[in-house]
Amino acid sequence: MIGSGIAGLTAALRLRNEVDKVLVVTKDVLAAGSTQWAQGGIAAALGPGDTPHEHEVDTLVAGAGACDRAAVEVLVTEGPEAVRELIALGTNFDHDHHGELSLTREGGHHRDRIAHAGGDATGAEIQRALIAAVEQAPEIEVIQHALAVDLMLAEDGGVAGLTLHVMGEGQRDGVGAVLCRAVVLASGGLGQVFAQTTNPSVSTGDGMAVALRAGAVLRDLEFVQFHPTVMYLGPDSRGQQPLISEAVRGEGAFLVDFEGNRFMQGVHELADLAPRDVVAKAIMRRMIDSDHPHMWLDARHLGAAFWERRFPTILATARSHGVDPVTDLIPVAPACHYASGGVRTDLWGRSNVPGLYATGEVACSGVHGANRLASNSLLEGLVFSRRIATVLPAELRPLLPPVADPRTPGLVAGGVRREMQEVMTARVGVLRNAEGLDEAGLRLDKLAGQSAGAGDQESWETTNLITISAALAAAASLREETRGSHWREDFPERDDADFAGHVDVVMDDGASTLEFARAPASDVGA
Repeated sequence: MIGSGIAGLTAALRLRNEVDKVLVVTKDVLAAGSTQWAQGGIAAALGPGDTPHEHEVDTLVAGAGACDRAAVEVLVTEGPEAVRELIALGTNFDHDHHGELSLTREGGHHRDRIAHAGGDATGAEIQRALIAAVEQAPEIEVIQHALAVDLMLAEDGGVAGLTLHVMGEGQRDGVGAVLCRAVVLASGGLGQVFAQTTNPSVSTGDGMAVALRAGAVLRDLEFVQFHPTVMYLGPDSRGQQPLISEAVRGEGAFLVDFEGNRFMQGVHELADLAPRDVVAKAIMRRMIDSDHPHMWLDARHLGAAFWERRFPTILATARSHGVDPVTDLIPVAPACHYASGGVRTDLWGRSNVPGLYATGEVACSGVHGANRLASNSLLEGLVFSRRIATVLPAELRPLLPPVADPRTPGLVAGGVRREMQEVMTARVGVLRNAEGLDEAGLRLDKLAGQSAGAGDQESWETTNLITISAALAAAASLREETRGSHWREDFPERDDADFAGHVDVVMDDGASTLEFARAPASDVGA
């Protein structure tokens, strides 16, 4: 198990009594991934009058015709039971004064179906409950401070093991290896590809890069979701930025420009609660037209008591940056938030590499399409990890010896990361065009040629970031349309029938090849 968020720990807990041994490998400590940062909550049809079908419809609409309808049906149908199981595990979700599960609404949802914990600390509470369960499970072994380097492959091209770069306090850096019969990737996303992101520093695309180098297909990399309301900290701010949860708008906050105009009115039927791609594009258009580096979120009318009860984490974070949401407008701008694409899997989490499974943000299950519906990410990791645990025990391969690795070795110097992020943000960010994407490809190729002197964590992470950045830029260049979170200013028409499908990326000895896989007619009509 590579990764220790909701996807990885759920799979580990469900597999612990089904296989001989479960090993969880995490690059930092167990709680360091993206799950703990999830503010809004987890979506499922749990409320009175809500149905999985209604959840399905909202998910398909947000996905802009690029969802796998069967995967969405799995998500919404199995989701409520999965959340109830999470509650039974010990997760303390918020309840109303009647003792019922407290549900709220976020962008793209037509029902209140977002379960939350600690007001705006849902991810942290889920992570706490999962870690507590893992610590009580002697069948699960955990290796912390270990970066997954590459898969070792058997003669048949399937999984034989995994190489690791082990680091951390009190021990010397070094490379180790684990022989195994299956690998489950649950390593999260690629947020550090861009200069500003809501993702933690560990989100460097490692799992996607490991899978790509091993022969796995990556799908839909161009669909990177930029969250519309990330707190703007100034033009020189880099790395993880403070997220202002969509749930704040779900509770009544609204966007305004510098003249105080509520510019989402008339843009979409849901106005400020439109799907994220719609809101992000509207903010960017207003920023470009007005020549301002951000817009404003107005939540002052919610009042101090409400802020302190419902959004204590966001309130404290904003105040730490000199903004008091109770009395001040919050400066916001879009920033990289979520990768809808990743390792292509079937409905049971299987990749095309025998013995390799993927779940959570590292995977492309087909659920999110061109734009993830708010709060579907935690649910996806939960549902598809449970599915992997259902099939994996019966599919375990024999323990096979790894063959010699024929791939050409090479590490990229860690020092090029900053320039790579600037290139990706400027040319492959919210707004894209052919000229910018071509320039990005050339500059990334040049940066990839700057070799590292030593195999340390920084160089491995930068190598992975460069690998995924190049594939992402190439996929964005191939998709000559605007769809969901992929915005081409040179192809403004949305949902072009010629591009109703998926961009797949495969790699052979460092060289990537892109193919277009046309979607089934049943999915195109979503």
